[in-house]
Amino acid sequence: MEALKQDEYYTYSDYLHWETEQRYELIDGVPYLMSPAPSWTHQKISGELNRQFANFLLDKSCKVFAAPFDVRLNADKSDDTVVQPDLVIVCDQSRLVKTGYMGVPEMIIEILSPSTARHDKLLKFNKYLEAGVSEYWIVDPESKTLSVYLLKNGEYISRVYSEDVIVPVTALEGCEINMQSVFS
Repeated sequence: MEALKQDEYYTYSDYLHWETEQRYELIDGVPYLMSPAPSWTHQKISGELNRQFANFLLDKSCKVFAAPFDVRLNADKSDDTVVQPDLVIVCDQSRLVKTGYMGVPEMIIEILSPSTARHDKLLKFNKYLEAGVSEYWIVDPESKTLSVYLLKNGEYISRVYSEDVIVPVTALEGCEINMQSVFS
């Protein structure tokens, strides 16, 4: 693959032509190497969340997608940001493209791992806020907690949930996620 230099600026068009086995995210034109395969705990949590969301969304217009799934947050502008959240909820299916979604999804879920925690809590948090993602969840397998961020007046309002509660999903009216099942 041609060099992926941190001091060079890339767009989605460049991203499509990278010849590598490794996966990258692109944030503000800067490539970030993604971690190798996540732990089995991460996969189990992702699978359970995916199952609960998919069951709720059965026969509805919104859909849940799991990584790898390209989310081009600013496709209509500079198209220099492509993220691959663990789970994504989208309701505007006209924005689905071959490998993902063009635009801002209704909801994004990231599951922390030691190698991605800082990236998910800072860089991606700020990018999702800037893009206008209305609901952002950060699941922490280590502490068995869920941090929910809801967009209100251009800022995220947060709430933290423990492993033994049922959490309402603001972006999907009537949807509730059983965190005990997620962490068991």
